[in-house]
Amino acid sequence: MRISLHGLLSRSSLCRVAILTPLAVLLSGCDAVVLSPAGDVAARQRDLLLISTGLMLLIIIPVLALTVLFAWRYRAANTDARYEPDWDHSTQLELAIWGAPLLIIICLGAITWTGTHLLDPYRPIERIVSGQPVKPGTEPLKVQVVALDWKWLFIYPQLGIATVNELAAPVDRPISFEITSATVMNSFYIPALAGQIYAMPAMQTRLSAVINAPGDYDGFSANYSGAGFSGMKFRFHGQSVADFDAWVAKVRKAGGALGRDGYLALEKPSENEPVRYYASVDADLYHAALNMCVQPGKMCMDEMMHIDAKGGGGVASINNVLPQAADKYARRASPLTASPTFVAALCTVAEPMGVVSADTSSSRIFPRDPAGITGAGLPKPGLSNASLPRLRPFSIAGLGQPS
Repeated sequence: MRISLHGLLSRSSLCRVAILTPLAVLLSGCDAVVLSPAGDVAARQRDLLLISTGLMLLIIIPVLALTVLFAWRYRAANTDARYEPDWDHSTQLELAIWGAPLLIIICLGAITWTGTHLLDPYRPIERIVSGQPVKPGTEPLKVQVVALDWKWLFIYPQLGIATVNELAAPVDRPISFEITSATVMNSFYIPALAGQIYAMPAMQTRLSAVINAPGDYDGFSANYSGAGFSGMKFRFHGQSVADFDAWVAKVRKAGGALGRDGYLALEKPSENEPVRYYASVDADLYHAALNMCVQPGKMCMDEMMHIDAKGGGGVASINNVLPQAADKYARRASPLTASPTFVAALCTVAEPMGVVSADTSSSRIFPRDPAGITGAGLPKPGLSNASLPRLRPFSIAGLGQPS
C-alpha cells in the first residue's frame, strides 16, 4: 500500500487545523485586561503576579526538563549510561535540591509580604504612576458603593449625586471607595482599576485606586449572589477632567432626587437594571444603608452598638420594637413564629421617642408610637397612653435621659 508524502503532509496539516481551530475560538473570547490594566494599583498587582510566577518557574522548568532528560538518558536501550545500583547519597545534589527551593520561598515570602502591605486596599494612594507621587493636598474622589439585588448604587458625597450601574472618575486622580451591601455578600471588581474587594451587609470595606488612561472599562460582581447575578454589571468611565465635569453636569441635568423612600424602592430585587441618574441624594443615605436603618423608625446598628457599649438600654428597651413593614429577606411568618420586627430608634429629630409625664414623681415614660409598637409586656395596639403600664425611667450611661 503506497501513501504519498503529500498526502501525509495534508493529513497532518488538517489535524493541526482541527486541533487549533477550537482553541483559537475559545481564546478569542478572552480579555487580557488583568495583564494589561489601566490603573496603577492593578498594574502593580499584575507585576506581583508575574514576578511570583517567574520565581516558581525557576523550579518547575528545570524539574520538567530533568524528568525528560533522565528518562531519555537512562532508558533501557542506552547501554552507555552509568549504572550504580548501590548509590544512595550526594551532598552536592541534596544542597541543590533543597537549597534552591528554599531561596525561592524566601524571595516569594519577602515579595508577598512587601506587596501585601504596599497594595493594601485601605492604604491611601501615594503615587499616580511609577515616578509620579500624588501631589500634597490632593483630595481623593470619594465614592460610596452599595451592592443591591442585582445592581450597583454609586453615591458621590462630594458632588451630591448618585448613579446606578454607571461609574466615572477623572484620570490621574486618587479614588477612595467605601463599599457595603444591602443584602448578601458581593464582590466589587473593576479588573482594569484594582483587585476585587468584598461588599458585605452592615460592614464597610475600602478600596483606594487610580485610573491612568481614559476609556470605558467593565465592572461587575465577582461573587455569586442569586438569580440576577449574571446581570449585575456596570461601566466604569475613565475620563479627562473636562469630560468628567461634563458627565457630572449630565447626571445633574438628567437625574431626579434619591431619598430614603426612593432607596427602599430601588433596594427591591430586580434584574438587568438600566443606568439611572440622581441629581441629588440624601446626605445620610449611605450611613443609613451601611447601618441597616433606611426604613423609617429603625434603630441604626452603630447606635445600637453604642448603647450596648454603654451598658444597654435597660428593661424598657425590651419593648422597643416595631413591626417590619417590608421584609427584603423574604421571611414568612407562620403560626409557630412571631411576625418580623425590628428594634425601633430611641429618638429622632422628627419624632422623639416618647412623652415623659409632666409629673416627674409618676416616672411614666410612654413609647413614641403606642399604636404600632409590639413586644413583650405591651398592651394591644389601640389603647390610650393612660392605660399603658408604668415603666421605670431609664438612662444610658453617656447618653442621658431619652428625649
